[in-house]
Amino acid sequence: MKTIAIAGTFDTKGAEYSYVKELIESLGLDTFTIHTGVFDPTFKPDVSNSEVAEAAGTDIRTLASKKDRALATEVLSKGMEKLLPELYKQGKFDGIISFGGSGGTSLVTPAMRTLPIGVPKVMVSTVASGNTSQYVGTSDIIMMPSVVDVAGLNSISTKIFSNAVFAIAGMVKFENTKVMDKKPLIAATMFGVTTPCVTAAREYLEARGYEVLVFHATGIGGQSMEALIDAGFIEGVLDLTTTEWADEIIGGVLNAGPHRLEAAARNHIPQVVSVGALDMCNFGPYDTVPRKFEGRNLYKHNPTVTLMRTNIEENEAIGKKLVEKLNMAKEKTALFLPLKGVSGIDVEGQPFYGVEEDKVLFDILRNGINKNVVEVVEMDCAINDVKFAEAAAQKLIDLMNK
Repeated sequence: MKTIAIAGTFDTKGAEYSYVKELIESLGLDTFTIHTGVFDPTFKPDVSNSEVAEAAGTDIRTLASKKDRALATEVLSKGMEKLLPELYKQGKFDGIISFGGSGGTSLVTPAMRTLPIGVPKVMVSTVASGNTSQYVGTSDIIMMPSVVDVAGLNSISTKIFSNAVFAIAGMVKFENTKVMDKKPLIAATMFGVTTPCVTAAREYLEARGYEVLVFHATGIGGQSMEALIDAGFIEGVLDLTTTEWADEIIGGVLNAGPHRLEAAARNHIPQVVSVGALDMCNFGPYDTVPRKFEGRNLYKHNPTVTLMRTNIEENEAIGKKLVEKLNMAKEKTALFLPLKGVSGIDVEGQPFYGVEEDKVLFDILRNGINKNVVEVVEMDCAINDVKFAEAAAQKLIDLMNK
């Protein structure tokens, strides 16, 4: 019989969790309960808060005596992060559900993120309608708005709880029996201004028996790709759009953090990398561009996105960072440089055409790359030329078959 884990504060929300527990069991599913509150629960859980605290190296009574809610949330969250994946590996549950306000959401979602992609994870939360990136991260947590406070059983909350239960019950009960043919899985990065290149490369690879996952280089896209590489899903990486590094270095809104472009090297995965869309840094609407960039070459991509052309100094810094990351590789890595333009608007006649800026970027890469490990391929065309896309794709095939 399938089992759904229920994690939450059974001390302050015991009645609500009892309602959810009984509803799940009425559907013919088992429950596995994990108490994440500080004080004694209203019903006996399968995993006590003492066990959660011990996983974080703390005694629950000591934690309770401090009467510090923020500290308790932090400690118990760390305990859950360590404990939950171990319980899953032991076969204790098949999916997990929880609910809470900002505190309860912050307590359980980090542990949910440690579970493999595909394991059902549902969080009913008062903060689900806002920016949920700090809760979901690169995982597949389903965030469901609670509409009303999760404390209290009423005509609205019980409907929301019921919908959440039915959702996770369906995910746990039913399995997709239509299995796709197993093909080597390739991750590729794309942006609007590199779409023709990545589309052509994807079609080239798919025609030769590969499956391609395309990630939009919007910050979370790059992070998601890196997470899947680390999780062992990816067999080859076509990282043609490394634009997130421009935002990381300059201060744009689509940065992917300081560890972008590390996972393939760390896991010895074949990779072909390029400099797609490094001619731009991303901001929101035009009036949100920081005043320090007044007078720069700005381009209104659409009403909500404003692009800024990277200058010579910024391209130098970006180039040095790419050198640092690429030189982490030990094998099977190639860098492709499109000498006639790094994006759809960095070609002659377009608003970000910049020969000097691109030259600085290319020179830093040429001179800094460890050519004993990383092959540098220069092509006299723009990144969106089909010949560039197909050459990069074929190089990845060669590296994967090497």
